[in-house]
Amino acid sequence: MQHSHKPERGPKRTLTVIARPIATLKLDPRNARVHSPRQIRQIAASIEAFGFNVPVLIDAAGKVIAGHGRLLACAQLGWQEVPTIRLEHLSAAQARAYMIADNRLSENASWDEQLLAEQLRDLSLAELDFSIEVTGFEMAEIDLLIEGLAPTVDGESDPAEAIPAAGPAVS
Repeated sequence: MQHSHKPERGPKRTLTVIARPIATLKLDPRNARVHSPRQIRQIAASIEAFGFNVPVLIDAAGKVIAGHGRLLACAQLGWQEVPTIRLEHLSAAQARAYMIADNRLSENASWDEQLLAEQLRDLSLAELDFSIEVTGFEMAEIDLLIEGLAPTVDGESDPAEAIPAAGPAVS
């Protein structure tokens, strides 16, 4: 009889963040997600601007399950250690499946381009102490999104929302 290994769920399991030396962590050579040098630089810029906010997930042997790009970015920044969470409750098959899911599931989301453009516009008008490009969008993309916002003046209606007048009936 096969027994399935069920991960612990809910508040019973406590996640502990521990800073570990980068040199002791092992990138998984079977990680199917590819990080270009450009993306690693973008991740590094984000870490410099916002701090390291998402720990690297590792298995009991110190092999990276999620966070390959963050780990490479920190190494590029000259860091000696990174925050980690050890996921010992996952079987080897679950860890591999989680690695794929962690990368794939974020791709299944989409942008509300109106809200994105509004937020980027607001950020571009703010006095930021970092480059707006740390969002992962290049200035040309940001400009196009912002330009796509319909300019409405307070108190005036948006012409796109106007109901066309009824024309003569065609017989």
